[in-house]
Formats: sequence, structure tokens, C-alpha cells
Amino acid sequence: MYKDKVVLCGASAYEQKYYFNEDFRALPQSIQDELHIMCVMYTEEIGGILTLEFDEDGELQFKVEALDADAMFDEIGSVLRIKELQRSKQELLESLELYYRVFFLGEDVDENSDGGEE
Repeated sequence: MYKDKVVLCGASAYEQKYYFNEDFRALPQSIQDELHIMCVMYTEEIGGILTLEFDEDGELQFKVEALDADAMFDEIGSVLRIKELQRSKQELLESLELYYRVFFLGEDVDENSDGGEE
């Protein structure tokens, strides 16, 4: 069903807009709000365009674009901010990946019920 990259959400400093893929409307509103805040705050601080998209394997990727003429875009700050987001939002991002793999890719992810061996 989903063989290519699928955008979850994104924000643009240029258009001052936020996009949320309606295919994910079943996510709790609190998660949708957290994604909205995260993307908009990133573009306010760093500039450019940030999108969160799932690759073919169901891994959530941060994609950043900036116009060549954008002298205000903070390339170094971008890398640092994304690393900080990946660290501080690790649980959220991993949960989103699991959600995507189960509900969109149809994977049978049953790793926590191995007979209670852990």
C-alpha cells in the first residue's frame, strides 16, 4: 500500500504554514498538537522547510530544505536542533514509527509478547 516515502507533517518558514497528513488523523489530538508545535518551533528558530516523513522501512526521517537565497537559514543550528529533537522526543518518534509499521505497512509487530522472557 505504501511503498514510497510518506509525509507525516511539515512546516515552512517561507509560507508560515503547517501541513499534517490527514491519513494520520486517527492519532490522538495531543500527539498531533505536539508534532505541530515541534515543526513550527523548528522553522521559527532555524528557518527553511521541515518535513517528517516515513521511508520505505517505516523509519521516521527529518527532511530539511532551504532556499539557496536564504541567508537567514541556520544550517549548523539545523543539524543540532534535529539531533536534540531526536533525543528529547525519542519515545514519541519510536511510537510513531511503530504506529506506521502496524497500521500503514501491515507489519505484525509483536516484539513485547515473546512469552514473557524478559
